[in-house]
Amino acid sequence: MILKRDIELAITAQSHQLAIKSGIISRLLLEKFKPSGKHIEVISGVRRCGKSTVMKQIINNYQKTAFLNFEDARLHGFEVGDFNKFDEAIGKGIDAYFFDEIQNVASWEIFVRQLHERGEKVYITGSNATLLSSELGSRLTGRHLKHELFPFSFNEFLDYRKLENNVDSFKLYLSLGGFPEYLDTGNQEELQNMLKDIVFRDIAIRFGIKNTSALLDIALYMLSNIGKEFSFNSIRKAFSLGSANTASDYLTWLGESYLLFYLHKFSWSSKNMSIAPRKVYVIDNGLVNANTLSFSEDRGRLLENAIYLFLRQKYSSLFYFRENRECDFVVFEDRKCKKLIQVCEELNHDNLKREMDGLQEAMKFFGMNEGYILTLDQKDELHQQDTIVHVIPVYEYISSPGS
Repeated sequence: MILKRDIELAITAQSHQLAIKSGIISRLLLEKFKPSGKHIEVISGVRRCGKSTVMKQIINNYQKTAFLNFEDARLHGFEVGDFNKFDEAIGKGIDAYFFDEIQNVASWEIFVRQLHERGEKVYITGSNATLLSSELGSRLTGRHLKHELFPFSFNEFLDYRKLENNVDSFKLYLSLGGFPEYLDTGNQEELQNMLKDIVFRDIAIRFGIKNTSALLDIALYMLSNIGKEFSFNSIRKAFSLGSANTASDYLTWLGESYLLFYLHKFSWSSKNMSIAPRKVYVIDNGLVNANTLSFSEDRGRLLENAIYLFLRQKYSSLFYFRENRECDFVVFEDRKCKKLIQVCEELNHDNLKREMDGLQEAMKFFGMNEGYILTLDQKDELHQQDTIVHVIPVYEYISSPGS
C-alpha cells in the first residue's frame, strides 16, 4: 500500500519521460499494428527489446492518456487496491490506459478487467516470463490480443546504425545482434547481466527454483548449441536432474521468457512430432556471442539462428524435416507447405551434394518444385530435372519484403 500523494508524484515524474527521443526508428510491429477497439493490447517480449519505447510511440496516437511504469522505485509497495487511488489521481476523460511491467503488481488483472468492463482502452507490457501467455488465457479470458516484440530485425538494425544493406553490415549484425541499448554501448556485460536477470529474477525466483546453478548451466548449454537437437531426457542426463519433467519445466520457462525457441521435427502425426527431438534457437545472436565461446568458426549456426528468428516473426508454423536427409526449415501456411529452406555459410564441392540431397528429399516429400539455399554471400540457381533451387545471400533474403 502506498499513499495517493506518492502515486501523483510518480505520475507527474513519469509523464516527463514519455517524450520520444530523436533517432527512434519505426518498429515493424508498429507498421502492422492496428489496435482493436475492444480488446486489451498486450505487448510481450524478452527484456530490453524495446517494449517501453513502442508503448511510448503508441501513446502519441491518443490525446489524453494515463501511464504508469511499475519498475519505478517510487511505486514500490503498490498493491492492487492502490489502483483506486491511481484512478482518482488521473481523473476522467482518458482515451487509453498504459501500464508498463504491470506484472510487478500482484493481482493486477482485477483492475485491468475492471477498466475493460467499463469500456476503457488498455495497453500493458511485461517480460513474458512473469506475464506468461498461459496466465493471460486465464486472467484475461477472451479480452486480450497479444503482440510480440523481438530485438531489432536486420532492416531495423540497418536503420538504427545507418548502414547500407550488404554482406559487411550483415556480418556486423550477426556479431552484435539487435538489442538497442547494447548497440549503443557495445558493453557485453549488459547482455551477460540480462541473461542472469532472465534466469534468476524472471524464472528462479518466480518458480521457487533452488538449483539455480543447474538452470543457468542449462541456459548456457542451449545458447552454445543453437540449431542442434535435444530431448528432455538428454538434458536430464547431462545435468543430473531428478526427472525428465524437471528438464521439461526448466526448458518451458526458458522458452516462455523468450530466451529460447524450440523447433519440432515435421510429422503428419502429432504424437510422433511431440516425442521427436527438437532443435533450439536463441532470441538474439549478440546475446549468444556475449555469453558463450566464440562462434566465429561456426558462423553457419548463427546464420541459421538469424533465419529462424526472421521466419518465427513471420510464420506461425515452422518445422525441420528429416527422413534419410535433413532440411533446416519447413514453412507451413494454411496447413500447406509454403517454403523449404536450407542454410549453410558457403556452398562448395564438399557440401553441395549433402545440402541439395536434404532439400530435394523434402521437396519430393511435400510435392514442391522450388526450394531455397541461403548462404552468407552466394547467389545462384540450381536446376535439377523439373525443380529449381534458389541460392540467395541471407542478408538479401531477410531484408526483402516478399521473403
